[in-house]
Amino acid sequence: MRGVFVTGTGTEVGKTVVAAVIARSVAATGARVAVFKPAVSGLDQRGEPDHVLLRRASGSAQSDDELAPSRFEPPVSPHLAAELVGEPIDPERLLTAARGAAAGADFLVCEGVGGLLVPLTLGYLVRDFASELGLPAVIAASPGLGTINHTLLTVEAARAVGLEAKLVVLTPWPDDASAMERSNRDAIERLGEIPTEVLERLDLRATDSWPSLPPPGA
Repeated sequence: MRGVFVTGTGTEVGKTVVAAVIARSVAATGARVAVFKPAVSGLDQRGEPDHVLLRRASGSAQSDDELAPSRFEPPVSPHLAAELVGEPIDPERLLTAARGAAAGADFLVCEGVGGLLVPLTLGYLVRDFASELGLPAVIAASPGLGTINHTLLTVEAARAVGLEAKLVVLTPWPDDASAMERSNRDAIERLGEIPTEVLERLDLRATDSWPSLPPPGA
């Protein structure tokens, strides 16, 4: 399986945007790109859902069920959303669906849910799912205050179970980055021993205006 697993240092740190830009960048090379997200929650509070943006960015023809098998209205952790609606998440079903998506493509962009230690069930974390897929990890993070600690913890959490942390992407990167933001980028790169790129705020409707962000090994 060729691809990447896009995770984040938490919620609302640009994970879906990073995954979408990677998917579009790889698709622009002529590769067939499949996208996958094991669970989506908060559908009742969104504009364009995460999985729909991923599909649009990649040019994939995957159905909602093929792309995101577990979809929930409540804006809570997937394990709780599943409990609230009475639809338990089955890890094996997720793995089968992700591998099925990859089998029909040249490259898979899989986006996690929240951070690596978010539970899909109380006995199965996002990190467990990523480990079973065996894809290298790309970490989306904020460029602002606190990001050094959050990002390095995520890098360590990935490496602790043998996940290959390949890239950090700081987003949204301001047009006029402050000394703190530039220092954060340098500190993460040096202390984490990981390449660290930046991605500016994007117009998500205008995919043609997006920069290229191919992951290492794509």
